[in-house]
Amino acid sequence: MSHEAPVIGVLALQGDVREHLVALAAADAVARPVRRPEELAEVDGLVLPGGESTTISKLAVLFGVMEPLRARVRDGMPVYGTCAGMILLADKILDPRSGQETVGGIDMIVRRNAFGRQNESFEAALDVKGVAGDPVQGVFIRAPWVESVGAGAEVLAEHDGHIVAVRQGNALATSFHPELTGDHRVHALFVDMVRANGATESL
Repeated sequence: MSHEAPVIGVLALQGDVREHLVALAAADAVARPVRRPEELAEVDGLVLPGGESTTISKLAVLFGVMEPLRARVRDGMPVYGTCAGMILLADKILDPRSGQETVGGIDMIVRRNAFGRQNESFEAALDVKGVAGDPVQGVFIRAPWVESVGAGAEVLAEHDGHIVAVRQGNALATSFHPELTGDHRVHALFVDMVRANGATESL
């Protein structure tokens, strides 16, 4: 892969797919919806959007994309999960729903809907490691948080003492929705991860 724009997919089974496609394009990536294994095979990285994590995991199995996705994440394909996508990247979920599977990739334990029903949506300014400039405006919608991380995972941001952004190798996850704010710096961070991964693969 040269200096051409990386091709980044957005898992388009459920959730706020369009907003991620717009944000990735604004961060100089070629963005494509991904629903099937053959579409997954053509991307350099993948975003797992917000939505309903149980629904997304069941549809991923139904569309035959769960196993190839796990394999590519294991092989080091860059992946970024927001909200429900963060839950999908967790190696362990506290109180998972029946039939709920995860892709895995980050050594963390995630609590679903952790910020509570009564506080379903809110915004908070966050200092995110790796994102220069002003704080990132985090939009939280029935958001999960990370209860704990393993030794391999790096905490990038916290809110009220709870971990809300994590990175492990080529996997990135946030509890919040940067695709809803018009600030594309978190997507740019992910695009840089994909680009760096492509550069090492072509050596």
